[in-house]
Amino acid sequence: MSPHRFCTVEDDGRLRIVTLNRPEVMNALHSEAHAELAQVWDEFAADPELWVAIVTGAGGRAFSAGNDLKVQAAGQRGPTPPSGFAGLTTRFDLDKPLIAAVNGIAMGGGFEIALACDLVIAAENAVFALPEPRVGLVAGAGGVHRLPRMIGQKQALGMILTGRRVGAAEGKALGFVNEVVPEGEALAAAKRWAALILECSPLAVRASKQCVHAGMDAPTLREAIATMYPSQQRNRDSEDYIEGPRAFAEKRKPEWRNR
Repeated sequence: MSPHRFCTVEDDGRLRIVTLNRPEVMNALHSEAHAELAQVWDEFAADPELWVAIVTGAGGRAFSAGNDLKVQAAGQRGPTPPSGFAGLTTRFDLDKPLIAAVNGIAMGGGFEIALACDLVIAAENAVFALPEPRVGLVAGAGGVHRLPRMIGQKQALGMILTGRRVGAAEGKALGFVNEVVPEGEALAAAKRWAALILECSPLAVRASKQCVHAGMDAPTLREAIATMYPSQQRNRDSEDYIEGPRAFAEKRKPEWRNR
């Protein structure tokens, strides 16, 4: 792949690993970084050979400190792409799974990146917060909306209205962290979760993700269950829909063709 200025991209088989690469500012992001990352995720979404992605941060201190406030204070803030902060927070049409490997500070937009992912793996030194009100801002890249949907209104408001910092263990107890691992092991653990996902049918995984998100927006549970979502239909019409049961009956590993 071509070199990137604000991130590194490594494709390992079906897995893409994107590392936010501004460690000198704790991987804080600005408009140029958002635009670059938007293209990286566009490529991931369009590539049929890539099935799962991990996003993490360079260096041992931070996943991402969020918005680069120094750039904003200098009046140099540019537009955010339609796909949102880091090219992810308003990317609602991506059915491929995303895993956040949080290796340190995840604050503001950094926390919002993690919340936009499907799984959050946190090192013991990870710290999460939405401190925007402390600097006169609002966590508008999804934080004020995703967090209450994930952990409930009262617990979310306890973080949002105070900007308080939450460690990895509390994040797991609250419900927005899937696993806590020793410092320095977030990426390795995220790869382990990715490997489990990659054992599954990619079409079934994408259909499942779409069903979860679209179903949560349905007015009633009855309507959610009764709806056949597009990825679900695509999965039913696929070769892999036959291959999975056949492999089970023949007591062998399925050979997913993603079609």
